[in-house]
Amino acid sequence: MFSLKGKIALVTGATQGLGFAMASGLGKAGAIIVVNDLLPERITLAIENYKKLGIQAHGYIFNVTDTNAVNAAIAKIEAEVGPIDILVNSAGIMRKGKLEEMPDEDWQAVIDVNLTSVFKVTRAVVKGMIARKRGKIININSMMSELGRPTVGAYAAAKGGLKMLTKNMAVEWARYNIQVNGIGPGYHLTDITKPLAEDEKFNKLLMSRTPAKRWGTPEDLMGPAVFLASDGSDFVSGHILYVDGGILASFGDVD
Repeated sequence: MFSLKGKIALVTGATQGLGFAMASGLGKAGAIIVVNDLLPERITLAIENYKKLGIQAHGYIFNVTDTNAVNAAIAKIEAEVGPIDILVNSAGIMRKGKLEEMPDEDWQAVIDVNLTSVFKVTRAVVKGMIARKRGKIININSMMSELGRPTVGAYAAAKGGLKMLTKNMAVEWARYNIQVNGIGPGYHLTDITKPLAEDEKFNKLLMSRTPAKRWGTPEDLMGPAVFLASDGSDFVSGHILYVDGGILASFGDVD
């Protein structure tokens, strides 16, 4: 039920970080992985790392915010690797700043990469899924799809919009046997979040809000990704699966 053997999975933003972890989970379940990046050296390194794990992987250079580049890349992937069975929209950026001081270009960049690119990539991929009457689409949301926090207003706006885009995709394409869901990571320990983990004040706040009393690991996202990409989730659609150690269920703990 959870085997992905022979399936082709395009995972954007999967040359490093949480995207790499989720793609690795799919690969270990048998999927052939396709990743993208703007930098050829990152693709080369990622492919080497996937191969070390025994995962067959391919890399393509394209910008997820560029409509023409996206359309050309998807056509090339399907011609060279095969039909895309699984799409994971994992590419994302963060630009922090007070909303009253945020430049237009920072706001737009966050919306373009975290929200609009999901529409553009999915639009290009889903046409083949509709024709084949099957497909799995996983959009990477965030706890900021539900919560606010100072200095992340643009990111929260994008991820909140992505939650509703995910639900609408699910509604529109369910008739074609396409399931669309989201994964909402909590705070997972990576090179990017390491400074937060080392910040005593922030770490204390996070532990007070997290019933599991620990940071997540990138590996914690593998199982949810495999589930939503597999036949085991054929009647699950329009759902955001939060992988957060229980934060969104908790008011907090003073202990």
